[in-house]
Amino acid sequence: MSSNTPRQPVRDLRFFLTVPHACSYLEGREATTLFLDPQESPGRGVYDALALLGFRRSGRHLYRPHCEGCSACISVRIPVADFVASRNQRRLARRNADLSLHVRPAIFDSEHYTLYAHYIRTRHADGDMYPPSHEQYRTFLTLDQDYARLLEFRLEGRLVAVAAYDQLEHGLSAIYTFFDPDPVLDRRSLGTFAVLSLVERARDLGLPHVYLGYWIRECRKMNYKQAFQPLEILDGRHWRRTLPV
Repeated sequence: MSSNTPRQPVRDLRFFLTVPHACSYLEGREATTLFLDPQESPGRGVYDALALLGFRRSGRHLYRPHCEGCSACISVRIPVADFVASRNQRRLARRNADLSLHVRPAIFDSEHYTLYAHYIRTRHADGDMYPPSHEQYRTFLTLDQDYARLLEFRLEGRLVAVAAYDQLEHGLSAIYTFFDPDPVLDRRSLGTFAVLSLVERARDLGLPHVYLGYWIRECRKMNYKQAFQPLEILDGRHWRRTLPV
């Protein structure tokens, strides 16, 4: 069966729409979110099917944008077998060769939270995740499901980054990455290196895709996703290859 077709029917599931709210990415726009009934457990089968339709996970919620008159949010994924790292990405991988990587379950860890809180306060004090809190972190990045993972990046034992991701049947879904905002580490581009690491992990696991969430052309914060080529976008119910940028 093609990975473009959900393996499990989703027509019997219940979905809800949020009331319109301020868009987090485009100033002056309103957004509406379609989400799976919270009483439905985001189990692997349902999640696998909905991910192919552009749904993402935040905590226990599976959702996707459903905004009237706007289709700016485009689901994107990297086809692992065809991905070729650019010269800059290869240089970045060599620069971070001294980091050790460790996979952990998506459970609360005080060391992770300390890094997360520092990252949010330093890099996203003007965003909707500020101020950070233990409850916010738990509901966003922890989940008692075997597919939910945290990838640690350590430099001589020091925690410098954590990438939250889900291991699905047809790929890895990147949820969120936070890292040490110390300027000394800027040259490492830890956010980009986290994506490269997920690509390598997917390749090792024999998984065909790495899902990067949504890309918005007008949002500068999402420009980095275009650096991973080739890239596939969700066009309606079908994934298609984009042209290199």
